[in-house]
Amino acid sequence: MLLSDVDLADNDRFLDGETPWRMFDTLRRHDPVHWQPEPAPNSGFWAVTRHADIVRVDRDPSTFTSSRFVNLEEVDDDLMAIRRSMLETDGARHQVLRKILQRDFSHRAVAQYEVFLRGLTGRTLDAALAKGRFDFVKEVSADFPINVLARMLDVPESDTQKLIDWGNRIIGNTDPDYADVLLHSEESDRYRDLPFRSPAALEVFAYGRELAAERRGGTGTDLVSKLVNQPPSDGVPLSDTDFDNYFLLLVVAGNETTRHAISHSMLALLRHPDQLDRLRADPSLIPVAVEEFLRWASPVYHFRRTATRDVELGGKQVRAGDKVVLWFASGNRDEDVFADPYAFDVTRSPNDHVTFGKGSPHFCLGNTLARLEIRVMFSELLPRLADIRLTGDVRRVRSNFVNGIKELPVEVTLA
Repeated sequence: MLLSDVDLADNDRFLDGETPWRMFDTLRRHDPVHWQPEPAPNSGFWAVTRHADIVRVDRDPSTFTSSRFVNLEEVDDDLMAIRRSMLETDGARHQVLRKILQRDFSHRAVAQYEVFLRGLTGRTLDAALAKGRFDFVKEVSADFPINVLARMLDVPESDTQKLIDWGNRIIGNTDPDYADVLLHSEESDRYRDLPFRSPAALEVFAYGRELAAERRGGTGTDLVSKLVNQPPSDGVPLSDTDFDNYFLLLVVAGNETTRHAISHSMLALLRHPDQLDRLRADPSLIPVAVEEFLRWASPVYHFRRTATRDVELGGKQVRAGDKVVLWFASGNRDEDVFADPYAFDVTRSPNDHVTFGKGSPHFCLGNTLARLEIRVMFSELLPRLADIRLTGDVRRVRSNFVNGIKELPVEVTLA
């Protein structure tokens, strides 16, 4: 692909599963810190596509802040105050907000979920595999992580479909199959004070507030109870807006990324049957394979930072106030870090992927849980399969933010 053909701002370029990687390859080779124009009202951004530059920016929040927001949308100061979550907070307050739930996502805490996860996985797989032909996304990838989240929030299983739909409508705000209001439409301006400009956020807020009212002052150990009853360590309580945005972040991040990682991992195994055979022959490889699944899937294409001062990056002069966008998916295919990066290799080691960030204060809080969920899913699924085949087109989310699969039709033969 020619450099002049690259357009990372065009969501339609992310629908075919191939064009994004061709654009990233071109940028890494020819312009690794690339100025990408955007349609008005946005003002353009620096696209950072090499692993080393991504890590440098991610580790330096004093120069490249998240406080000016982490998506491409440019938000004024008043809206920032309304929409700010932990993702858009830096420094000491960010650490305080992470600390509220950090223990719940620690290795020790997450390990206690394994028995539950295996039981849940078995139930999910029993229902899906009995059908013979099914949509892997709907029946497996979406069903599994959302039930984990429901347990952590202590909400009934009957609510899980609502949680899935809310995540789709919010994160899929550039996909006409999902969005109530498309992000770049004139109508979206009515919802500019909501996360992702999505009216679905109002429903999530109402649901979270009802849970908070029920649990305030109680002794529950679920995530909602901790948010409403555990004072932040700096003595500054969560405002109602803080709670709304924190709860919405849990609903979205706790489901969407793991779901897409599982879907992409299954698709990769379908398209690389030799690697599927290796894992079935030697299940002890699965923990190593999980890291390759995560590198390959790259379920979030990018996060944005904003330069706080003039700085040189990759030979380019970045000005204070410029948007600097870290294309983590591109970093996961960097030839300088990964030998033969377009080879899907379940034994790849070391595997220095940046799927969760790397060495950053914003390193994904749920990374340990995501790894466990993916490991348990494939260690339970693969022994049950004699064969699995694609039976139709793979449909993808129209988005340059989330690398999502919305339909993966398969047929299985049981072992």
